[in-house]
Amino acid sequence: VQLQASGGGSVQAGRALRLSCAASGFRLDYYAIGWFRQAPGKEREAVSCLSSGDGSDGSSYHADSVKGRFTASRDNAKNTVYLQMNSLKPEDTAVYYCAIASYGNKWYCPIAIDLIDPADWGQGTLVTVSS
Repeated sequence: VQLQASGGGSVQAGRALRLSCAASGFRLDYYAIGWFRQAPGKEREAVSCLSSGDGSDGSSYHADSVKGRFTASRDNAKNTVYLQMNSLKPEDTAVYYCAIASYGNKWYCPIAIDLIDPADWGQGTLVTVSS
């Protein structure tokens, strides 16, 4: 199942962006949602993970590189997951994706990249941060 990330853009360092992740036909709060990014010439990496439901099970996390700057959240009424990105840095420049695990556990974090089928990656949204 592909999720669609949106909200990317070009900003200066220190500014903020909010990415959205939407789906149709099923409820996102049933699943753990992972945020990932892939910078030019680099491998895809995990950024944040929000566990299913209200995310209070304790398994949600943010990568050390974004901790304190990025926050993942849900608006279940809108069936949307957000990634609020503050204090952006040039090294945050990447295509950002949101995804659900294709195999195995789908409800708790973390979501390993190799548990996401290549066909289940959406197009992603480009974030460019200039210095």
